[in-house]
Amino acid sequence: MPQIWLSLGTNVGDREQNLERALLALPGVGVVTAVSPVYETKAWGMAGQPDFLNMCAAATTNLTPRPLLTALKIIERELGREPGLHWGPRLIDIDILFYNDLVYQDDQLTIPHPLLASRAFVLVPLADIAPELVHPNTNQTIHELLTQVDQKSVQLYRRLTPVQTED
Repeated sequence: MPQIWLSLGTNVGDREQNLERALLALPGVGVVTAVSPVYETKAWGMAGQPDFLNMCAAATTNLTPRPLLTALKIIERELGREPGLHWGPRLIDIDILFYNDLVYQDDQLTIPHPLLASRAFVLVPLADIAPELVHPNTNQTIHELLTQVDQKSVQLYRRLTPVQTED
């Protein structure tokens, strides 16, 4: 089964509960194999909004990239996410970071996520669960990419109770 890595973020409502509910919904798209700690970060891309809680998860899935994206968007809607401003406040955001070592792009989806190498709020939690994962476009590990970004705005918030994972 393909291995995927996801980023989860929230800055509206009960942020911890939003992440926990999203994690509990992920078995609908695959088997969760790893979950990072939760980090609190300043909002990125649009000023004047609440701080985010961010984390990453790894999973295996039978879904191909486009159906995976569709399934994740359905989870977001079912959890209460409504359309809003680009990079604005959101109840939950689930992004596909990597899908095996696939490089893929169409009108709705780019894999690997095009901005992940510049986002400490993604790289810090991803390095917790996949430090040696190699970005197929840069040929650098997540750990190497992490050393190239400013991490000061990313603070450990807490470790979640582990989600049941497949060993």
